[in-house]
Parts: sequence; structure tokens; C-alpha cells
Amino acid sequence: MQNVKYWIKNSPTPIAKLVRQSYQPVKQLELPVIPIATKLIYQLHKVSHILFTSLFRRMYWTPLFKSQIKGGKGLYLYSGMPQLLGNVSITVGKGCRWSGISTVSGRCNNQDRPCLTIGENVDIGWQTSIAVGTSVTLDNNVRMAGRAFLAGYPGHPINPYDRAKGLPDEDHQVGAIHLKENVWLGTGVSIIGGVTVGENSIIGAGSVVTHNIPANVVAAGVPAKVIRKLNPNELRIHSEDNIDTLA
Repeated sequence: MQNVKYWIKNSPTPIAKLVRQSYQPVKQLELPVIPIATKLIYQLHKVSHILFTSLFRRMYWTPLFKSQIKGGKGLYLYSGMPQLLGNVSITVGKGCRWSGISTVSGRCNNQDRPCLTIGENVDIGWQTSIAVGTSVTLDNNVRMAGRAFLAGYPGHPINPYDRAKGLPDEDHQVGAIHLKENVWLGTGVSIIGGVTVGENSIIGAGSVVTHNIPANVVAAGVPAKVIRKLNPNELRIHSEDNIDTLA
């Protein structure tokens, strides 16, 4: 079949040229747009897609995932179920939202079971990877945009000969990660093991955080550095913000 396709595409013979010329109109064939009918079909497609994904999420992905974690009241999974690799203990608080296009892995060669602890009202975005070395803790109201990477362990040793032998990473390469209350990670942020990010702080998109970040600041860059402090107006708490909507 591949030889035939190659011959049709490249042969200078009259037959091959005729096939190419005849195929182009066929290739571009499509149903015409009928304004009322096509719009109606599109709306029906959207409704059926929403109903199907909602039913599948409630009846399949969520209970399946909850069987592997502790807690998780009001957990909202979207786009499937996160991939779990390794023996990780996962505790999830109330009212969290978690993309199914994400991965949680645990270091396998330590004596203690790695622990991922997630507080209440936490967002974990799509294509996020959480590699738990010893522990990863996300306090209440943490926001993690897409493609975040929490690298609690590297997976390979520094020594190239040990790496070639397939040996695991060493204990000194591993560290806990702690994102304190109200931390916001922009898209594509990486956090290295041993790092704590203080309350309310914001990490700019694409940053690599290699050291502790204090509370109430905006940090960005590679490696991430404090750009400025958040001013009192940006940190003010309105009375309506304190209403417990998760009860």
C-alpha cells in the first residue's frame, strides 16, 4: 500500500497524474453548511458531549480515583483521571478541582511512603506533574496553572556510570516541597525539591524555583527571584471572601 501511495504521489506517468488530478476534488468533498440544521446539530453535539462527560466523570473517573486517595469530598475531576505512578499516599481536602491530564509519581527507593497532602479549594491544572520524593504539601486555596512541575526527586543519580546502570537517585537529591496557603503558580512553573513558597506569593509563568520564596511577593525568572512585594490593597481580605462555601 505504501508503494502504491508513493507511486501515485511521485510518478510522472499519465495514469499517476490522472489519479492525482481525480483525487484532489474527492479529497475536498464535504457536506454543505445548512445554517439552521447545522447549528442545531452543533448544539445537540455540545449538549450530548456535556451529558456524556458529566455522567462518565461522576460514575467512573471520580469513584475510581477516590478509591486510591483519602478524603476528596466535593472533588471535581475533569478530562479523565490523573495517572498515579509508584506507591504514593494521597490526602485531598474538600472542594478541589484536578485535571485528569496530570501525573502523580512517588519515589520508590525510600523506606517511608511518599506523601502528597492537598488542602481545601485547590486547583491543579492540566499537564501538571507532581513527583513526590518525601512529601509534597499544597495548603488551602493553592492555584497551579497548566504544565506545572513539582520535582521532589530527579529519578536518576548524578554519577553518569550509576545512571547508565539504571541505579536510582540518592537521598541527598530528594527534598520536600511546600506551597503555603493562597500560593499561585503560573503556567509552566517548576519547583525543585527542598523549596517552600510562602503564603499568598505568586510565581510567574515559566519560572524555575530553586530556593525558598518568602510570603506576599511576586517572583519570576530562571532561577526565580523576588520581583516585588504585594501591596496591602492586593492582599486585602473582603468580608464576603471569608464565607465558607465549602461547608
